[in-house]
Amino acid sequence: MRFGPVPVAEAAGAVLAHSVVTGGRKLGKGRVLTPADIAVLAAEGRAEVTVARLDPGDIGEDAAAARLAAALVPDPVAAGLKLSAPHAGRVNLNAVGPGIAEINTAAIHALNRIDPALTLAVLAPFTRVGAGTLVGTVKVITYAVAGDALDDACRVARGAVRVRPVALRSAGLILTEPGGAKLAEKGRNAVAARLRALGMELAEVVTVPHDVAAVATALGSVAGDMALILTGAATSDLHDVAPEAVRRAGGTVVRFGMPVDPGNLLFHGRLGDRPVIGLPGCARSPALNGADWVLERLACGLAVTDDDIAAMGVGGLLKEILIRPQPRERRAQR
Repeated sequence: MRFGPVPVAEAAGAVLAHSVVTGGRKLGKGRVLTPADIAVLAAEGRAEVTVARLDPGDIGEDAAAARLAAALVPDPVAAGLKLSAPHAGRVNLNAVGPGIAEINTAAIHALNRIDPALTLAVLAPFTRVGAGTLVGTVKVITYAVAGDALDDACRVARGAVRVRPVALRSAGLILTEPGGAKLAEKGRNAVAARLRALGMELAEVVTVPHDVAAVATALGSVAGDMALILTGAATSDLHDVAPEAVRRAGGTVVRFGMPVDPGNLLFHGRLGDRPVIGLPGCARSPALNGADWVLERLACGLAVTDDDIAAMGVGGLLKEILIRPQPRERRAQR
């Protein structure tokens, strides 16, 4: 592609680089100049105009953006995404429903290294999305790109973006005493809101004594595709009441503790084919915490391994909650 000023008489078929007001109307940037446009520009006495001229093999910005987006999302229905019509070298990828963003980061890094004119910006992997959320945006920076570069980008990034939809439809919540009515209501409301954001239903709430046998019994009968436990007293060991109750009920505990703050005191496991999450106390707040990341992945049918949770430490230092009784860092005295 060649860019720069040319005599008006030679500009037909070129792409206008900057908007021009002429003949009482605006010729917008990105417009392919027609013979009629040239006649109007010449009649006003303009000697030259700044344009982009495509070389053989070049692809215009909108066509290039559409091709790249189609390679990224070859089956929009299966990927849970809707692609916008190309405009000014941009195509947006929007989620059609709740889920989490699945991003092939290596493929996207490779795409963005091919040519500075070809760019893709996406959400961080595993970000929760809802209907209409912008998951990614393709932007062709220049008015055209070399066809070879576009071919390479389409090849390396094929199928690199999708939304993993929510697979579970409901969850049951077990609360333990002591805790008090106020804390119980706060926890119930916060959990229900988290589930609603995923398109899930809070199927049942059961309150039982803070006792291994009581929690184990509740786990065996509580409704929902997933079981959540929010104890009145924080879980402080792998053999504390809630994780011990999961084992007593015949389930397994995969991991206790995570490098995310707030959210350290989470455990998760399985009981039969149902995921079980022991929520940390911070789950009573609507603020983002480590439980959200585990809940979202399990709700979408993904396994959460030790390595997955260990990797959450990078980016896992979340916003400080000022009302915490033991802030990580004391504020400097004035």
